[in-house]
Formats: sequence, C-alpha cells, structure tokens
Amino acid sequence: MGFQQGLSGLNAAAQNLNVIGNNVANASTVGFKQSQAQFADVYASTLGGSGGLAAGIGTKISTVAQQFGQGNISVTDNPLDIAISGQGFYQLDNNGAIAYSRNGQFQLDKNGFIVNAQGHKLTGFAANPLTGAISLGSAVPLQISTQSLTPLPSSTSSVGVNLDSRMLVPTTSVFSPIDSTSYNSSTALTLYDSLGNSHIATTYFVKNATVNTWDVHMTVDGLGLDGTPATATNTLLGTSPTLTFNTTGALITPATGIVSVPGIVYATGSTTPQPLTFNFLSSTQFGAAFAVNQLTQNGYTSGQLSGFNTSADGTIVGRYTNGQSKALGQVLLANFANPQGLQPVGNNEWSASASSGPALIGTPGTSSLGVVQSSAVEDSNVDLTAELVNMIMAQRVYQANAQTIKTEDAMMQTITNLR
Repeated sequence: MGFQQGLSGLNAAAQNLNVIGNNVANASTVGFKQSQAQFADVYASTLGGSGGLAAGIGTKISTVAQQFGQGNISVTDNPLDIAISGQGFYQLDNNGAIAYSRNGQFQLDKNGFIVNAQGHKLTGFAANPLTGAISLGSAVPLQISTQSLTPLPSSTSSVGVNLDSRMLVPTTSVFSPIDSTSYNSSTALTLYDSLGNSHIATTYFVKNATVNTWDVHMTVDGLGLDGTPATATNTLLGTSPTLTFNTTGALITPATGIVSVPGIVYATGSTTPQPLTFNFLSSTQFGAAFAVNQLTQNGYTSGQLSGFNTSADGTIVGRYTNGQSKALGQVLLANFANPQGLQPVGNNEWSASASSGPALIGTPGTSSLGVVQSSAVEDSNVDLTAELVNMIMAQRVYQANAQTIKTEDAMMQTITNLR
C-alpha cells in the first residue's frame, strides 16, 4: 500500500461528491438530467512483466455520465409551458447557434417569438398566416401572429330537415315571405359576406300539389336575388327548385342534394354577387313534425386571437373570438444516436458533439420521439432520497481513503524511527 492509492481514492470520492452535490442542487430545476460518476481502476504499465499480479495504483473517474431518464410531469397555468413525454429535445436558436434543451418553460418576446428565459428561440415548422397550413421544410424560429383572423364569406351550406308528409298545400297559392299562409315551414341560418358582416338567410318550404314534392324559397335579410324585397318571382333560389322524396322519405331530386344560388347581392360594400350552394341531401320527408337536424355553413366573421395551446404532435393551435381555430406553427423535437455524448453548456441546454452524432429532427410522436403536453413542465429526474444515500456512501469512501493515507503515514514513521 502506498500514498498513491489513497490519494486517488480521495480525489475520486471528492469528485463523486461534486457530482452528487450538483444533482441535489438541481433537484428542482425543470428539465434537469442527473449525472452519475463512473469509476475505473488504474494499473501501472508493465512490459513483459506479470501484470496479473499487480496490486494497482488506485482509481479514477472514467466519465461523468448524464442519465436521460424521464422526469415527472407537473401541470402549470402557462399555455406556453410544454413538457416532453418520451425521448427528444427542443431545438433552440441563439442567433444562429443551435442548442438543445428539455426545459419547456417558454414565453413570448415583444416580437411574438417563443423564447426561453435566455431569449433563445424555439424552432419548428411555420404555418401559413392565412390558412394555417403547416409549411413543411426547414425549422425556423416559431412566431405567434396576433393579427386578426380574416373573414371567410359563406359559400357552402348544408341543410338537413324533416318535412312533415302530413302537411297540406298552403291555402295561399302565391308565395310571399311575409305571408305565413303561403308556406308550410321555414328555418333561418346566419351567413357572412367578404367583410365578415352577418346576414340572416331564411329558407321556406312549400308543399307542392305533386305528391312527395316541395318547393324551396330563400331570402337574405328579407331581400331577394336582386337585392330588393323578396317576392314569389325573385327569391334567391330563382325558379323555386323542388325537392322530391321517394315513398320511404329519402330525397331523390336533386340526386346530389345540391341547389345553387346564382349570387347574393349584399349592400355592405362586400364582394357581390356572392355565389352560394345549399346541400339538402340529408333532408327527409316523414310523417313527423318539421324538424331541423343539420344547419351549417362554412363562413365566419373576423376574430381576435384569444388563446392557444399545443397538441400532442406539437401543433400550436390558436383560438379566436369568432369561435374558429387555426394552426400557428408546429414544434419540432431533436434526438441523437448517443444523447450522453451531448455537451452541457449550462442554462438547461446542451450542444451537439462528435460523440452525440448529428441531430435527428422530427415532429413529436413520430419515429422514436416522444409527445408533448401543453401547460406542463418536466421536473428534474433527480431522486433526492437516493442522492442523499449516495452522499453518505461517498463520504464513507472518502473517510476510508483518508484512513489508508493515515496508516501509510504511520508505517513510514515507524521506518524512519529505526536506528
């Protein structure tokens, strides 16, 4: 036994305590991954000697390996807090320098970019500002647009009603929207013009003398096809198309169920005339009271961004005050063939190295990448109880190595006292 073994043991134990202390210090750091000190024995080099009988000259730290196990997921109130469940790292842009992180505590900067506490920008796929379509291609810093959602004029509508087969032909033969005796039933639907103004479209159903046949009329804001008060000859459906049903109550004419409006004249300064198609395919004629089962259209007015959240596949979906939603971008994740080869650079970030290999970029939930959760963060994966036990063991190892040095000193003292 010599001083070398004990000294190497002291150094290794001290370094192990540093690693354990760093783990304990970061037990509450979001996205932190604990490290583990790994040791190796040391032998003197021999040439042609019986190396198998060598006692060894101590120990050393062979590596400090980071453990990328999953941390617990904690819920927060910030929709920009995003937790990764599974493998992967956020890719961050620091003025062109790329870093990687598991810390999903993000916020918006003054320009609408999603950034972390250091101002590094989260990257992903951008979205078309008008349609919300995700633009596949290169990863770019994600920016949340707060501009108003452009109105969409109504162009298609689906009307599903049940027309009561027991109804009689109206007593007034000439249709008039202001005369309830000239039609059997009616229903109203809100339409939107190109400026987002709302208009009330009323559809009237008139039982025809021909069996299983109904005439259909429509007005918008009480006006007809030419923008004047509606009458029997200028309703928006022109020559009053008919709906014909078979003996089981299913629609047979028109076969496709589609009735086209030549063009709606709006007096609001919007695009006019505005074409519109109605689909009556889901309408029926049964011996039951008139009922509206479906009434939809594809238009909407303008809207302001009221909030957003991130779906499991990383798509950031914005919610607007008009009830619509639209994709604002998609978060990307990066993975590595050897995550333990990543170089820690502080601030909960790593950089790629030759040991880690190049970043493998993809959307959450694809390949080996995990999924993401909005309004949540991933806690540190440090097991505090285990680390405190490891600390006690490292302390004992330090004390034991100090004892070997003390013993070697006593032996040397004995030798030097020989006379």
